[in-house]
Amino acid sequence: QVQLVESGGGLVQAGNSLRLLCEASGRAFSTYTLGWFRQAPGKEREFVAGISARGGKTDYEDSMKGRFTISRDNGKNTVDLQMNSLKPEDTAVYYCAARRQTSTLWRRTLPKDYAYWGQGTQVTVSS
Repeated sequence: QVQLVESGGGLVQAGNSLRLLCEASGRAFSTYTLGWFRQAPGKEREFVAGISARGGKTDYEDSMKGRFTISRDNGKNTVDLQMNSLKPEDTAVYYCAARRQTSTLWRRTLPKDYAYWGQGTQVTVSS
């Protein structure tokens, strides 16, 4: 089991950057696929980015490619989301999520596929 805590959200102007941090506690962090999701008011939770257990593979929602970068440090039990060129439509609560990776087929983009979630951190981008 793993517990997740996000930080780093805030209010920024369009075009600026934010770096979100997710800190995990629990055992065997390096065996978990990690993901970032977001949820805007009135919308469903959506996939933002994911990273494989060892960190060798990443995946992004199309609209985030080239702007967002996910990375992890298995020695520190952390996963980051660097967000550049932010847009007002990026405004949402951002969640860190984890699932035990049991095969090389690591890519998962649906919230239901993740068993563990943080409490979320608010990101607001003003125009």
